Amino acid sequence: MTASPARSEAAQPTALRGVSLASLGVFLVCWALCWVNAYVVNDDLPNACGDVRQQSFPPERACASADGTLTGANAGWIEVLFFASLVVFVLFGSMTLALAAVRRR
Repeated sequence: MTASPARSEAAQPTALRGVSLASLGVFLVCWALCWVNAYVVNDDLPNACGDVRQQSFPPERACASADGTLTGANAGWIEVLFFASLVVFVLFGSMTLALAAVRRR
């Protein structure tokens, strides 16, 4: 018994789906790194700092000093990668779903 060509095409992973899942993986890794930095590495930061700045998306806990420097903040490249991978996941995921809807017709 062989599958019809339409079914075998739909079952094969596409490049859009691969990029979407890869960007989701990068997003989750970056989120985990930010969470670990905020809630494990900088766990006792509120006890040692007077002005604690907390951010929930991406998770961040930093100590702001009087001269404006932040201690314990996330690295800039991680935040760029965090938001870029989220945007790529949303765009490619929506394109994958739209393509799947068009193929079903």
